[in-house]
Amino acid sequence: MSGLNRPAGLNRVVLAVVGAALVAGGGLAATASLGRLSVDPATPLAPGVDLPPTWVLYVIAAGAVVLGLLCLRWLAAQPARKPRTRTWRLADDPEHGRTELAARIATAPFTADVGTYPGVHKAHADLTGPRHTPTLAVIITTEQGADLTDIRDRLDTHGLPRLRNALDLTSLRVTLEFRFTTKAGARTA
Repeated sequence: MSGLNRPAGLNRVVLAVVGAALVAGGGLAATASLGRLSVDPATPLAPGVDLPPTWVLYVIAAGAVVLGLLCLRWLAAQPARKPRTRTWRLADDPEHGRTELAARIATAPFTADVGTYPGVHKAHADLTGPRHTPTLAVIITTEQGADLTDIRDRLDTHGLPRLRNALDLTSLRVTLEFRFTTKAGARTA
């Protein structure tokens, strides 16, 4: 499961269960409307008209509250989760001004360079965290037959050392995610 897209698996399961329930209900309704199900329209849907005991109503209400809270939790997990980027303050001198570096500016040359690697279709990177403990989240979209080991080696020996040097960092924590493109005619270098 992708570290940047955790709700995707749960979404697929929930949608599959809801879809199966809807298909089953639609099939039963279609079967009943065609007269293939022996259902008498005058027959009550549930036997008896007495209310259930009070404790059953409380259990149903508690179950509805729990289900509602689970639905709210599920909705809260849906927004796209991107690492939060920051603007680094490199120098702050009241007399001469201050120097700031936006994360997207720092990663633009890196992603342009990685985009030229053989087999890479597109690259995206987010620089997160404070200057003393930064993290680089990299998403590389590759062609189906790309050599991921070669791309990783080029990152370790070429791309990341250049970025660390440009940002004057001794270490840079990196999370790397590979995605595969299905587009025909993706470029190769």
